[in-house]
Amino acid sequence: MPTPLHDERLTTVLQVLLAHGVQSVLDLGCGRGEMLALLLAEPQFTRIVGMDVSPQALEAAQGLRAGQEERLDLVHGSYTQPVAGLDGFDAALLVETIEHLDPSRLSQVEHAVFDAYRPRLVVITTPNRDYNVLHGLAEGVMRHRGHRFEWTRAKFKSWAEGVAARNGYAVVFADLGAVHLHLGGSSQMATFTLREI
Repeated sequence: MPTPLHDERLTTVLQVLLAHGVQSVLDLGCGRGEMLALLLAEPQFTRIVGMDVSPQALEAAQGLRAGQEERLDLVHGSYTQPVAGLDGFDAALLVETIEHLDPSRLSQVEHAVFDAYRPRLVVITTPNRDYNVLHGLAEGVMRHRGHRFEWTRAKFKSWAEGVAARNGYAVVFADLGAVHLHLGGSSQMATFTLREI
């Protein structure tokens, strides 16, 4: 069941894409297609691809293709490995997905997304560990059993700035959800834009 935070996260990402004039979108770790459904509702997006490692999730998203076959494709695969034919997109999204990977695999994600696909815009959201105390979680307890890590704002900022510097992108950050003065938002977002050569 979607939560208000999840809905806010998706609509915030959508607004970023609309504001940047994006037309083609690669949704990496698309799951059952909540983000894909929002994208399909906007005629601005003419080419949309959702990728996921879960065949069950892709099966659930398959219904979105009815009448939208020209705009939407679904790909079974991992965003840790480049897939031929998926370069040239305006934007790539990783919405609440990177925390499901072992941290040792993040360099593979960086290569696939920022080097191989190299869209002009990349949006990444992930939980903010600083905020977990406001969710009533003890230190070291994660929000979801499938999470391999949850980063503080400082750690996420450090990682994202390193990725941006290594790959020729600029990056800005935003809090998602109700914002605490000292702890930030429940989720955090990094928006990367490819620097002009």
